[in-house]
Amino acid sequence: MSFVRPDASVALARYREALVGGSVLLLGLWWAWGSLGLIKWMGLVLAAFGALILWSGLRHARIRAGHGGVGVVQVDERQITYLAPIGGGFASLDDVQRIEITKDRAGMAVWSLRTGSDILFIPARAEGAEALFDALTALSGADIDAAIRAANAPPNETVVIWKRPVVSLH
Repeated sequence: MSFVRPDASVALARYREALVGGSVLLLGLWWAWGSLGLIKWMGLVLAAFGALILWSGLRHARIRAGHGGVGVVQVDERQITYLAPIGGGFASLDDVQRIEITKDRAGMAVWSLRTGSDILFIPARAEGAEALFDALTALSGADIDAAIRAANAPPNETVVIWKRPVVSLH
């Protein structure tokens, strides 16, 4: 018998990292406010660390967990694998030229990973698709906030999340 409603426990689970970060931030501020000397400085460092955890937790909470889409996404050491009954595939982050989020024919958000002439389409609601956001952190210049917005609400136009910079050889 649980005393917490199921939807409240889902929300708490979704924001658990942010709640931990907020708690660490408050503890650090309490140490910094009510102490002197070394404990005060340790409290300020702890508060800064808590603020980073809180910011990261709020960012992760904005990412809706993938469910209801076709297939499963796995990310392992810069290798993105999409397993699906039809249209699965894989792409290495070292080979990806462009990452976009578009709308499919059903109106759902779809990741598009272009590697040369090949394109890997991954539904944003596929199981494990939230791991793609962690993979984006390895790419410098990736617009993660735009990716979160586009994955949560399918865009009317294609949203470019990242593209490989052009290197001139002269």
